[in-house]
Amino acid sequence: MKSLKIICPNGHLGFAPLKVESFRLGVAARPDYIAADSGSDDVGPVPLGSDTSTSPEAWQRHDLEQMLLAAREIGVPMIIGSSGDTGSNSRVDRYVEMIRDIAREHRLAPFTLGTFYSEVSHDTVRDRIRTGDTVEGLDGRGPLTEAELDATDHIVAMAGVHPFRHLLERGADVIIGGRSSDSAIFAAAALHHGFPESQAYYLGKVLECASFCAEPYGAKETVLGEVSHDAVEVTAMHPGQRCTIASVAGHAMYERSNPFHEFVAGGMLDMSHCHYAQVAEKTTRVTGARFVPAPQIRVKLEGAGKVGERFVGIAGIRDPYTIAHVDEVIAWARAQVRERFGDTGYELHYNVFGRDGIMGAMEPLRDRPGHELCIVVQGVAPTAEMAEEVAMTGTRQLFYARLPAVKGTAGGVSFLLDEVMRASPAYTWTVNHTMRVDDGLTPFPTHIERVGE
Repeated sequence: MKSLKIICPNGHLGFAPLKVESFRLGVAARPDYIAADSGSDDVGPVPLGSDTSTSPEAWQRHDLEQMLLAAREIGVPMIIGSSGDTGSNSRVDRYVEMIRDIAREHRLAPFTLGTFYSEVSHDTVRDRIRTGDTVEGLDGRGPLTEAELDATDHIVAMAGVHPFRHLLERGADVIIGGRSSDSAIFAAAALHHGFPESQAYYLGKVLECASFCAEPYGAKETVLGEVSHDAVEVTAMHPGQRCTIASVAGHAMYERSNPFHEFVAGGMLDMSHCHYAQVAEKTTRVTGARFVPAPQIRVKLEGAGKVGERFVGIAGIRDPYTIAHVDEVIAWARAQVRERFGDTGYELHYNVFGRDGIMGAMEPLRDRPGHELCIVVQGVAPTAEMAEEVAMTGTRQLFYARLPAVKGTAGGVSFLLDEVMRASPAYTWTVNHTMRVDDGLTPFPTHIERVGE
């Protein structure tokens, strides 16, 4: 093949529904594949730890239905990675059942469905730790310990291209995959057809978030990527969007600690010498990407563990004096919680929106708060009853804070609701590490079945 075309309609399938108009324009361009990523650790540790989805099933089904019907209509493969937000085994099974149900509902002709799983057992990881095969930490973490492993509820490994390629080689028309490197979902198709690793992985990098690589900004719109043996071209499908030099180059730097390097199982995409050219109004061509193989294959592990039950309270401040002394107000409320519960056995968190609720201590304007603040209080404890009381005490005591210049009794804090609200249980990331594997396929068991027969 001289070139291969893939459309991506959604950078996180199900997180918000894909836009049908631009998707149909993409389908009309007769791509060779339809593919999308369906997960992210951006959603935090709760979905993985609790083995749930953060996206509504109706939205997930909407996108799967649009993609499956279009793929079967034009006779091209469909690929999904990181099913159901986390790529855990139960999320893969959930997507597979939706695919079967959609196929039955629309009486689709039989097709081959390939799946792979990404969960890793605690015993597997524990054996690595005990045999001295270090499970290396990322982002400043040390090697994984057994204590951290014991505090973990679910672990997934992040697949590279290997299980996708294996399933394509076995004739899969539809692939539903577990946790996956975003770029690998697309790169696998290009590698399957013999395109160079450098172009294949850049194709994956630019397509992974769909229309995030286009301007003006508009999420969940379809983009088309075309890979050749020496270049990648990307085109916006929405009539009002364009893939420009700035938008494509900017997206290449998206979510990178180093703006030029993208690591995957088995190597690194080096974008430091990429050249971007506007070859049409809606299309940018990229050349110069390089792929650097790694001396060994290491897969990223993600794991989450439960901290406790959680309740949330919301308070507002408009009084200028109280705003100026908001830290003292919070300190007073914390002291009342400590008086009731002591210093340990619970967690109490305050986010002050309007001052530094987003960036915390990194906020450059935290000494210049807005004219009103919103304080979100989170109480976390082993039981729901204790978490509710921690959150309620930490919220209501904001109203009773004693400030030296206050003479009245009305208080400087208001409440959106008098009660505190039960939230999802609190989880934390316990595993953010890499593990050596002998083969990029081994941790990801694959399955093939016929649907519709």
